[in-house]
Parts: sequence; structure tokens; C-alpha cells
Amino acid sequence: MAKRALITGITGQDGSYLAEHLLAEGYEVCGMVRRSSTEATERISHLEDRLEWVQADLLDQGSLVKAVEQARPDEIYNLAAQSFVPTSWAQPTLTGQFTGLGVTRLLEAMRQICPKARFYQASSSEMFGKVREVPQTELTPFHPRSPYAVAKTYGHHITVNYRESYGLFAASGILFNHESPRRGREFVTRKITDGVARIKLGLAKELALGNVDSQRDWGFAGDYVRAMHLMLQQDEPGDYVIATGRTHSVQDFLEIAFGHVGLDYKDHVVQDPRFLRPAEVDQLIGDSSKAKNELGWEPTVSFEQLVVMMVDADLELLGS
Repeated sequence: MAKRALITGITGQDGSYLAEHLLAEGYEVCGMVRRSSTEATERISHLEDRLEWVQADLLDQGSLVKAVEQARPDEIYNLAAQSFVPTSWAQPTLTGQFTGLGVTRLLEAMRQICPKARFYQASSSEMFGKVREVPQTELTPFHPRSPYAVAKTYGHHITVNYRESYGLFAASGILFNHESPRRGREFVTRKITDGVARIKLGLAKELALGNVDSQRDWGFAGDYVRAMHLMLQQDEPGDYVIATGRTHSVQDFLEIAFGHVGLDYKDHVVQDPRFLRPAEVDQLIGDSSKAKNELGWEPTVSFEQLVVMMVDADLELLGS
């Protein structure tokens, strides 16, 4: 019998890649969506006829219990969150409700309805924030620097707590930044590649950004969802850092992206103080040795390949 997976946040970047991966592995995939006036399903429109759907909301315990009852999952992937860091400053309590307490509600629904299922929590490198050591491992202390990161830290710890308190198979992936052509345009990487395409096609002249010296460990989302699946196939649940182990600045990203279309970023990029964070995170760079050793996971797409892939996809999207 085919395994069944329930994915929250299925309409997002990671959810769409994960759904593709699980369908290819022979799973029956059920996506959890909120009832809203505008369903943003473009990232999974090519899969819609192969997916099942349940309606629920991370803010509503009863709806989650019903969703889990309906989906009857063997595996639950909790990818849903208010995941845009700047928005978490504007809406800190809502971010805490979705990104923090939402995890508890879903774990509680699983504990009541299907305690033998396996649970994946999408943790974040943002939890390290003001980093205590470089690179960061599963044992590096957290020092979150935004309401989003604080909420993710709560979600991470409550997942560990349910694992230790109730014996649930609950694993967390501490994922470092991962991007793709399906990344939302509000995120700096997609904002850059969309901007490069617009400037190249004559649709715009400049691109406004915040701190171009900010450094991140960037990988490809398609690689990272494989790690999520591998975590739930292990004999014992655990927490894993998923990263490339290489760090790049926003400036590096700009140089490759503009260079790919024969332009110099210095001619087009302007700094806008509106895009600077109240508290910046320092050098985020992950050590994924544990994932390599225990899961056999390694990234396949390089930073340079990722940037070019995203620029080409935006050129095609805007040029068609």
C-alpha cells in the first residue's frame, strides 16, 4: 500500500518541490490549505489533479484534528508558516501564532489521531541569529534576532519536547537559505533575479535593495526537500542541519545574476534604507556533516548554477 503524506504549506516553494518528490516516490499526497478569497496555487497547478486536499488553519485546533483524521497520514510535513522575516516585525503576534503555536496545535492533533505517524518540522537557520560559532551545527546555541526566528525557535523546541515527552517520531530540519525559481518575489534572491530580468528586457532601470554585504549559505530548494523526506525514513527521529557549507554575500549574488545577462550590477542597484533589518543576523553558514553521514544527503546544485537557473526562469517568465 502506498504511503500517505500530509503537507502543510504545500502551495509554497518547498511544499511544491516536496509534493513533486513524494509523488515521484509513489506517495499519495494530501495538501492542507487555508480557506481564503484568493488561492495562490500557481506553484502546484501542474500537480493539482494528482493531489488530495484538506482545508484547515494552523490557528484553529479543531480544523487541524479534522484534517489529520481526513488525511490519515503516515508522514506529516509542517512547512506552513508566516515565513517572511520583515513581515514578522510588522505582525509579531500573528507570526508567533502561526510559526510557533501552530506547530504545537499540529503536533497535538497528530498525538490524538495518529501517534504512529512521522512528523517533520521546518526549522530555520534564522534561529542561530547572532551566531555563537561558525559554522553552525545541530549543537550550536540559538540566539534568534527577529520575531520570525523567535517563533521558529519555539516551534523547534516544542517538536523536540513532543518527541521526548510522548515518544512521537518528530524530526526537525534546520534548513539554511534555499532558493529556486519558485521563491516569492519578496525574498531578496528572487527580487534580484526578477529585477535583473526586468532591467535586461527594458522593463525597469534600477533595483532597490537593503544590505548587500549580508552573507548567507544559499542552496537549491529541490535539494533540500530530499533531506526532509530522508529524515522521516530513519530508524530514530533527530534534528539535522541542511546547508551547503559555503557562504556568499548579496553582492556575490548580484555579480553573478547581472553578469549572466552581460550587465554590471553597480550601474543598476541602489540602496534603500527601508529594506534594512532592525537587527541583522551575522554569518550564517551550516555544517551538514550529520546529514551527510546519517542520511547520505548532499546538495547537487551549486550557488552559481542556482543563480543562473533563477535568472533564466525569470527571463523566460517575463519574456513570454
